[in-house]
Amino acid sequence: MPKVTVEEVRQAGVVGAGGAGFPTHVKLTAQADTVLLNAAECEPLLHKDKELLRHETDAVLAGLAAAMELVGARRAVIGIKEKYHEVIDCLRARLGKGMELAPLRDSYPAGDEMILVYDVLGRVVPPGGLPLHVGVVVTNVETAFNIARSSQEPVTEKYLTVGGAVREPITLRTPIGVTIGQCVEAAGGPTVPNPYYMIGGVMMGRLETNPQTLVDKTTGGIIVLPEDHPVIQRRLQNWAQIARIGRSACDQCSFCTELCPRWLLGHPIEPHRAMRSLGFNLVGQANVQGTLFCCECNLCSLYSCPEGLDPKNVCAENKRRLLADKQRWTDPPFVPDRPRLHMANRKAPMARLIHKLALTGFRNEGPLQSELLTTRRVGILLKQHVGAPCTPVVQPGDRVRKGQLVGQPPEQNGKPALGAPVHASLDGRVTAVEEKVVWIEAD
Repeated sequence: MPKVTVEEVRQAGVVGAGGAGFPTHVKLTAQADTVLLNAAECEPLLHKDKELLRHETDAVLAGLAAAMELVGARRAVIGIKEKYHEVIDCLRARLGKGMELAPLRDSYPAGDEMILVYDVLGRVVPPGGLPLHVGVVVTNVETAFNIARSSQEPVTEKYLTVGGAVREPITLRTPIGVTIGQCVEAAGGPTVPNPYYMIGGVMMGRLETNPQTLVDKTTGGIIVLPEDHPVIQRRLQNWAQIARIGRSACDQCSFCTELCPRWLLGHPIEPHRAMRSLGFNLVGQANVQGTLFCCECNLCSLYSCPEGLDPKNVCAENKRRLLADKQRWTDPPFVPDRPRLHMANRKAPMARLIHKLALTGFRNEGPLQSELLTTRRVGILLKQHVGAPCTPVVQPGDRVRKGQLVGQPPEQNGKPALGAPVHASLDGRVTAVEEKVVWIEAD
């Protein structure tokens, strides 16, 4: 593939395809000694990274090589679960200069970038820090794929797994801007009445009830579940319920802390102390300020707690309050490279997690359907990334081609604000430009 520049990555609108959507061109302006490809894909029932690696091996590795060159790295490591023998064999035969494989245990949250950096490289990212602070740039599989293609075309398509309560679990290649309902229908439709949708995964994803919700650059998966499923019922609890139940039932067993990946890494977060804050006004105290470093992986709430309480949401609420009060961690500085003694033995095995989440009744597969999902209408969200929403550059009635710019980040102080441009994902006519969406219909 042709050489890739940072400017091409920016113009193509490449963002982190599996998380919050941080603009990739910003990452690639840094200097690092190592690029880490996150192929762990540890959310239950998701398969799109593995499928993309299997079917687009050369393109993903080309994107990884481009990232290495741009950040000046001499080493690249691919973190992938050791159980994917076929994919590993395929990768091993095609690795480029400076590239190596790091087989991972089948556990959660292997894909958390701070845990991945430690598991693969033995480096501890400081609390509140970034992998770059220890000389690492992390990118995921689909992002690397999009980097490789950025010199030829912008990001207009998305790979995502549709699983759970559907007739045929599948990994789809879709235009950005289709609805999640269309994706579920492509998987044979739901097998339950009144389906609920976990967007991005059951652990760290968000709950949606509207099938008209739009797919964007960060949508990594859609897990369909029935309304009475335990995961859905937990998500439907409001803060008053979470706080009341936690205040009355938490016995301070500290399992949430003992199994917390960030605490095991040595970070000053102790979820059981956050739970204690429900009964006492401790939010401003230092032992609760550590909740600022919660990654919200949900392991404490959905796996560790024997009472079925919700330490994750208690930590998240404390984070919001602390940030609103402009409070920061005030204890002694963090000492790096000192993870807890039992970290390697306290990972959550995926099979056990799937059982705990009551997901064993669903097929844990998602073969790739490589043909692009067809649609006659898309809604291009103007904010699909960390940073400022894009400003539309088209008007109703305009004809657009696939790949044409339809929104770009606004300027701040004479420079583009943090963000990434968005593009039409099909040929057609702009039918409406709303505050958050550009609607396009095929001719």
